[in-house]
Order: sequence, then C-alpha cells, then structure tokens
Amino acid sequence: MTAQAPTDELKKLNISDDAKASGNANGKTDTPKNGDLNQDEDDSEDEAEGAADTTATAAKKKKKRKPKKKKKAPTEQSDPPRVLISQLFRNNTYPKGEEVEYTDENRYRTTSEEKRHLDNLNSEFLVDYRHAAEAHRQTRQWAQKFIQPGKTLLEIADGIEDSVRALVGHQGLEEGDALKAGMGFPTGLSINHCAAHYNPNAGNKIVLKEDDVLKVDIGVHVNGRIVDSAFTLAWNPRYDPLLEAVKAATNEGVKQAGIDARLGEIGGHIQEVMESYEIELNGTTYPIKSIRNLNGHTINHYSIHGSKSVPIVKSNNNDKMEEGDVFAIETFGSTGKGVVYEDGEVSHYAKRGDASKVDLRLSSAKALLRVIDKNFGTLPFCRRYLDRLGQDKYLLGLNNLVNNGIVEQYPPLVDQKGSYTAQFEHTILIRPTVKEVISRGEDF
Repeated sequence: MTAQAPTDELKKLNISDDAKASGNANGKTDTPKNGDLNQDEDDSEDEAEGAADTTATAAKKKKKRKPKKKKKAPTEQSDPPRVLISQLFRNNTYPKGEEVEYTDENRYRTTSEEKRHLDNLNSEFLVDYRHAAEAHRQTRQWAQKFIQPGKTLLEIADGIEDSVRALVGHQGLEEGDALKAGMGFPTGLSINHCAAHYNPNAGNKIVLKEDDVLKVDIGVHVNGRIVDSAFTLAWNPRYDPLLEAVKAATNEGVKQAGIDARLGEIGGHIQEVMESYEIELNGTTYPIKSIRNLNGHTINHYSIHGSKSVPIVKSNNNDKMEEGDVFAIETFGSTGKGVVYEDGEVSHYAKRGDASKVDLRLSSAKALLRVIDKNFGTLPFCRRYLDRLGQDKYLLGLNNLVNNGIVEQYPPLVDQKGSYTAQFEHTILIRPTVKEVISRGEDF
C-alpha cells in the first residue's frame, strides 16, 4: 500500500514541474524582462495553476477515501460470555477434553491403526462434542463468579442460558433453531434438600441465601450432541466436606469408567469413596450417603437419558460400558436418608422418544405438540422456554400431553427436609482409542 503525500508537498512538486514546463527544449529558461509576458506564457501559467488545483483536490479526495480499519477478531471471552466459541477457535479446532488411555487388555487400543481409523471416522461427532464442551466450560466458569447470595434463581437461570445460546450462536427463537445448538436441557438450580430437576418457572421469587447449598446442572448441545455436567456451590465453609465427598466420588466414577467396565462395580467404587466422608453440622456428625435411587446414565443423540444407568451404590448390574458409549457420570451425596422422592412444582418436560401415536382431541394439545416437535424434538424443555416462544395458556394442553404418555414430566427430586445434598457430574466419551472426559476443565 503506497503512502499518500501531504498536500503542501504536492504543491511544491507542482511548482517545480511548472518551472520546467516553461523552459526551452534544451533546459534553459528564458527570463522575461520588466514583467513583459507574451500570450503563450499567460496560457502556460493558467494551465499550471489549473493542474495544481486539480492535483490538490485529488489529494484531498484520496484522504477522504482512507480505508476503514478492520476490526480484529476477538481473542478472549467477554463478561458475560457473548463471543462465539467458533470465533475463538477457528476451523473447528476446539479443545480436547481430558484423554485417558485404556489399561490392561484394552491398552492396545491407544496405538491400534484400526481403532485410530474408527476414531477418525467420528471426526464430526468429536467436533460437535468439543464445541459444546467448550461452551459449557466457559459458561460455568463465568457462572461460578456470577452466582452469589442475593441473586434470584430466575436471574441465575437466565444468565446461564443466555450465555450458552450466545456462545453457540443460536438464540432458539426461530422455528427449529434450538435444535441446531443451545440448551441440552433446562438449567437445574436445586437448593439444599432438593437434589435435582428444579428450574424456576416464570414469577419465581426464590432468592439465594448465604447458607444455601446450590446444585448447578447445565446441559449444552451442538447438533444433538449433549454435554451434561454439574457442580455444587456453597458459601459457608461448614459444607466443604459434603462438596469434597461428592467431587471425589464423581472423580472415582470417571476413573473406573472404560470399555468393559461393569456398571454395578463402578457404583461400588463410588459408594466406597462417598461414604468414607462425614460432616459436622450444629454439633452433630452426619455420615455422607450416596443417594441410592439416583444414577448416572448414557446419553444418546438428542436424548439426555439412554438405556444404561450407572448406579452410585454397589449393585448387581452386570451391564458393561462399550466402545462408542457416551456416559454422564454423576454422583449425589446427602446428609439425609440418601433417598429422594418427587415433590414440588414441575418445570422440566421432554417428549418421549418411544411415545405411541395418540389421537389427541384437545386442540391446544395438538398445537403445543407441533411447537414441541419443531423446536425441541426429544430435548428436554421447561415452561420458560415455551414462554420465550410466545406460547401462553398452554398448561391444559401440556398436562394433556403428559396424561397421554407423549410428554414426560420431571418433578423436583428431594431428600428429607433439613438435609443437604450435593452433586458433581462429567460427560465421558468411550472412544475406540481413549476415554475422553469431554467436560473436564480447570475448575473441576
């Protein structure tokens, strides 16, 4: 790119050129006497002045046409997160999760050409999963700073879900957009004795308190590949042993996972770690118990719950983990009975993948089912997601879909009142060559 000369310098250059132009062919200059100029010289001066004016005007125009500086592509995330993950990581080169080599009889898989070939065939699968995982990591790391006592659950839910949608570039307001990428399921914000499946409906007034124990369960999907990962926050250090127990139990479950691992045995290892902890609250010591009727699970394409369950207590489940499986390893610890039951207002719903065709008679149910099919498919949703789409007066139709077995409802799951529960969770890919803890981050 050629630098533009300043206007004054251009004028000097033009005056010099004029002088040369008024001389004879051999370079000598005829000097006029007593200002006696002939008509030809008058014309030459006029032409020179005109040329100088034209050149100066052209220079000014060139100055005005300076190209605008291109905005540099962002290199770091904003606060709150709004920069697309695809802008931060170009050409689909998203960070890998924690890769763990197989051991014993499966050690050969790490270097097997056949298994590497199978891994390469899954490149699109891995790109989508790593994209979703990075959106999850950046959202939750922001959320861990954003979530503080004094905030309402609605503020927290909206903050997390707005961030996820911004990072994957799909707001989910146009028909079918939420199926491309976005929330894998409604954000779980379960407090104290409530262990899971609580999400605030519109008008919820609950405010987070200093002494609360909050489970934050976030799902992110890209093209139906769902990353399911959860953590627990507490601001009173007296709850640290509970959080430490559950985090250690989850890490033990992740460690034991792998090809040919028996699910019941994994549950035994989780329980052993979990129940080696205890906690003192108000002068009473409580054993920390695995919540025995909550499990980890496989994750299928566009379906958060697959057919296999990972118990968090020892069991006779002899099902094995297999190549190609995707598992959510999640553990729950409690200071209560270690058993949960359904209680409270429902917010979570999902269309059943195995729902039989039903002749619906209620027009509102028919209309709502079309909305669900076009915007969520079999992905879980909540009432607020329907509100965002402009749906209203839908509860009658929604309950009709539940009663006809087309939509499943997921009420909050609670242990006894006065108890405290915690949760940690990771998603792992049982790849042909390695186990990849896709949701692993610097935070946990």
